[in-house]
Amino acid sequence: MPKKEKKAKTPLSDEEQLLLFQQKLLAEEEMAKKKERLLSQFLKDKLAKEEHNSALNLNKINTQWRTVLREVKTRELLKDIEILSQTFERVVDCKDNVIKSLAKDLSEAEEQYARALHSHLHNVDQLLALQRRRLSLLEESYNMELEALTKEFETERKTIIDQHEKEIRYLQDIFMAMEQNYLDSEYESKLEFQSMWNDLKNMNLEEKHFLRLQLENTVEDLWRKFQDVFKNYTDATEDRKVAFETLQVKDEKSSKEIEVQMKKIQKLQDAITISKGKIMIHSRESEDENRYIRNDKELVFIQLRKLKAQRTQARAASQKNLVKLTLESNATLKALRKIVDKGEKILKLAEICRKFETEEEKVLPFYSSVLTPKEQEGIEENNLEELTEELAKVMVDYIGMENFWKRYNKVKLEQLSLQHRRAQLLDINGKLRGMLKQYLDGISVSDEVLSQLNPLFIVNHRSNLPQPSSIPIAHPENHTDRIFAGLQLNGLKLDF
Repeated sequence: MPKKEKKAKTPLSDEEQLLLFQQKLLAEEEMAKKKERLLSQFLKDKLAKEEHNSALNLNKINTQWRTVLREVKTRELLKDIEILSQTFERVVDCKDNVIKSLAKDLSEAEEQYARALHSHLHNVDQLLALQRRRLSLLEESYNMELEALTKEFETERKTIIDQHEKEIRYLQDIFMAMEQNYLDSEYESKLEFQSMWNDLKNMNLEEKHFLRLQLENTVEDLWRKFQDVFKNYTDATEDRKVAFETLQVKDEKSSKEIEVQMKKIQKLQDAITISKGKIMIHSRESEDENRYIRNDKELVFIQLRKLKAQRTQARAASQKNLVKLTLESNATLKALRKIVDKGEKILKLAEICRKFETEEEKVLPFYSSVLTPKEQEGIEENNLEELTEELAKVMVDYIGMENFWKRYNKVKLEQLSLQHRRAQLLDINGKLRGMLKQYLDGISVSDEVLSQLNPLFIVNHRSNLPQPSSIPIAHPENHTDRIFAGLQLNGLKLDF
């Protein structure tokens, strides 16, 4: 035993202490890490369980909340459906009334159209009968005038043909006589020409023989000079020669064409002279015809002027009617545009007012009359006594506006009642504001209060109110008055 105690008490070295301390530290670190691992695993498991439980709880809450919301929504939708069904029935009733009124208007319009069509067709038949009579009379007059004109034409034609044949015979005789005279003069002129030609031929032959002898010598000299000059000229003007030859060919062609054209011109001149003679003959014949035609032309011009005057009058009348129609159409278009704008404005106002309608107004938009049956009968009797035919016709057109005027009158009455209530409230508010101001002036001291008369403001038993000299300034009743006024204002403040 004592040996063991000695061994236990043996002191340790520093290195051994360090090793022990390091071992303890390592063991503690391992234990801490194990604890951290266990804690983290425990927390992860707990977090997973909590997340799972929270997800389940959220699903349960969502399902219960959805059921509650569905029930509330179904109730709201049922209420909306009831209101919409009532409004739909009301709208359907209104539409049925409108359709019935439109069907009545349509039947009346069809009856009026049938009557107008019948009267129009009757008038058209009468106009057609009158037009047929007029056409028959015009056709008879036209046939009579045509027969007279054909007779006159045939007689004039026969006279003109006879006169033409006579003139042709006369011209043929003249032509034969002129031709005979021409042949005689031609034979005489030929004889004279032959004799003169023979004399001139002999003289020319003698002169020619004499001149030929004189000119042969000069020609030889000139020929020599000409040959020299010609050589020089040909050498200098070969190109011009070629151009001259081409121009000469063209000149020959153009001369031939000129001859042909001259022949044609001569033929045309002959034809012109012949046609001039014919024209002179026909001009004499056509003078009478021109006179008749001029007279007819004057008559036609007179009729044309009359027709032009009628046309201008008709055009002026049609233009006036057109201007009147355009002005009336523009006025009607403006009036219709105003009506359309007014209708659109009314519809917009109706949509705006429908938002502010109560549930009762949505279900029952047209209130029943407040009057008793006796009062309604009395009003109807008075209306029947005052009614006239024109007023009754106008009232028939405005029967469909009764419901509108009911709602309008209801709104107008509500507006008047609200205005009256507003005036009352403004009056009450003014009175209360005056009382409040008096109270505030009594309990506060300011420059404005000091400048004004105030029975409650007393300094040294003196007030700023003007008092008669007979009454003393410091009277014991002033104190009681001041207390009484304060009590009054306090009472008003409490009431307010």
